[in-house]
Amino acid sequence: MALGRGSVVVLLVCFFVLNSELVHAATYNVGGTVGWTFNTVGWSRGKRFRAGDTLVFNYRQGTHNVVAVTKEVYDKCSTPRRGSKVYRSGKDRVRLAKGQNYFMCNFPGHCGSGVKIAINAA
Repeated sequence: MALGRGSVVVLLVCFFVLNSELVHAATYNVGGTVGWTFNTVGWSRGKRFRAGDTLVFNYRQGTHNVVAVTKEVYDKCSTPRRGSKVYRSGKDRVRLAKGQNYFMCNFPGHCGSGVKIAINAA
């Protein structure tokens, strides 16, 4: 089926609109040069995050982990629910969803010592 000139223009516009989100996606190293460690809780202050941005959690494997949690679990630093996504590689890459995103380390005492972040992605 042949496409008319108008159809080609519409397809190109759709292509650029759909891919513009990828062009604007950013990658953030959580905790900066120090990485995912104690007192990281304030690291996100002053930063603007968007859905599709990637957070990179760098830490020595076996010293921490990263668990995607609910606000309730985050606020209480409680044990995450069964089925929570747990990352353990030491070089974890997590793409942000639109809205609130909560992450913590669930090693004993780590969350309470600030190894947690809350990110609001527009």
